[in-house]
Amino acid sequence: MSIVVTGATGNLGRHVVEQLLEKVPAEQITAVVRDEARAADLAARGVRLAVADYNAPESFDGLFAAGDKVLLISGNEFDKGRVGQHKVVIDAAKAAGVALLAYTSALGSLTAALADDHKGTETALLASGVPYSLLRNGWYNENYTEQLAPVLQTGAVTQAAGEGRVASAARADYAAAAVAVLIGEGHENTTYELSGDTAWSFAEYAAELSRQTGREIAYNAVSVDDFVGILTTHAGLPGPLAAILGGVEASIAKGELAGTSGDLSRLTGRSTTPIADSIAVALKG
Repeated sequence: MSIVVTGATGNLGRHVVEQLLEKVPAEQITAVVRDEARAADLAARGVRLAVADYNAPESFDGLFAAGDKVLLISGNEFDKGRVGQHKVVIDAAKAAGVALLAYTSALGSLTAALADDHKGTETALLASGVPYSLLRNGWYNENYTEQLAPVLQTGAVTQAAGEGRVASAARADYAAAAVAVLIGEGHENTTYELSGDTAWSFAEYAAELSRQTGREIAYNAVSVDDFVGILTTHAGLPGPLAAILGGVEASIAKGELAGTSGDLSRLTGRSTTPIADSIAVALKG
């Protein structure tokens, strides 16, 4: 039996594999990657590598074995039909008779278009009959703390979320929840709403940045249309992706990412990482 992690060299996948290495022997871990060279360090530590691509169904032939536990980390190619990509993995898992397929989904409360592919994947997974665990991940601290350069340059946190709050957590927290499910028992056919223990507003986020930098950082609340325009004009994002992110802003304003179910801290056995801690790490970075 292997624990198989797809997208293993991505931001979340790296955390998962690193934390698995602290819990189980390396030879029990299979890292699924598109570029073998990016995972050379994992191979050197004894992790088995499997080269496969969501866009190449044949690359998953024979990759899984009966009894494996699989973590399907959602793809980030928004323009390539993510549900179809994910179904490639689900079909291969079903054919192999895996013991569990855990999927990194989106919070059930999220109505933004970003959630559509996740809902479609959940439907396909439940229809497959494969034992599943839906890891409905909330927002990551790093979604903001890894984008501090323009904030520090302009002296403003510019968002279209109004007074909405975000119950975010660190990537390492979500990875720890995935690891708990992969190495634990009794997680078949479960759904976890994963979010941080504390919800914060962007005004509070700006105030914390001000405190830690010793500079005045304001919260600049804009409309969704203006936010999308900033992303396309100044950040250079493609229009469709900017529109998706704008939709998330609207969802935050409606409180859809503010829920604090406690599932994440219960799965990991510890409190989630406060946004202030992630800010401190980013500023040292």
